[in-house]
Amino acid sequence: MLASGNRFVSAKGAELFSYLPAYYETSRIMHADMETKGIEMDALYHALEETFQQFFVCTATWGIGYWENELGIVSDATKPLEQRRAVVESKLRGGGKFSGALVKNVAEAYDGGTVKVTFQPERWNFTIQFVDTHGIPPNLDDLKAAIEEIKPAHLSIEYKFSYLLIREIHEIKTLTEMEAIPLSKFAGGAV
Repeated sequence: MLASGNRFVSAKGAELFSYLPAYYETSRIMHADMETKGIEMDALYHALEETFQQFFVCTATWGIGYWENELGIVSDATKPLEQRRAVVESKLRGGGKFSGALVKNVAEAYDGGTVKVTFQPERWNFTIQFVDTHGIPPNLDDLKAAIEEIKPAHLSIEYKFSYLLIREIHEIKTLTEMEAIPLSKFAGGAV
């Protein structure tokens, strides 16, 4: 900081100024020079950090389209970013030999909660049950498409959902709290 009371807007500008000899403490010219350079450096560091975040699906924002393109996923900019990330994450997890662990891994990437996968080999069927998600997950269609892509063609699939029941929350939640819960979380509620 300057002895004259001027403060730096730029964090990097203040850092640069701290490296200068003490006789520049009162120099407005050096203060302005370091502030200007610092603002540019702040912008550079911000751009580098933002670019770095695009290398990871869980933090990608403007780079999610590159991930989708690389994996052959049709981009849909109208979907929320979290759903688009879930599709990419699922596609990345979906490689390898088909197994219950693979299905569970892919399904949990979409849902974000616990999923139980059971096989009924006598019926050529398997079931995905959403354990701790109430109602129908918002991106179920994307999950169904991903599962169809990884499962063998001869297997059929069922989805089981968990719903809130009034008896489970009666005398536990207040009426105001219950009114805040969407109907789609209750059995028989609208989707």
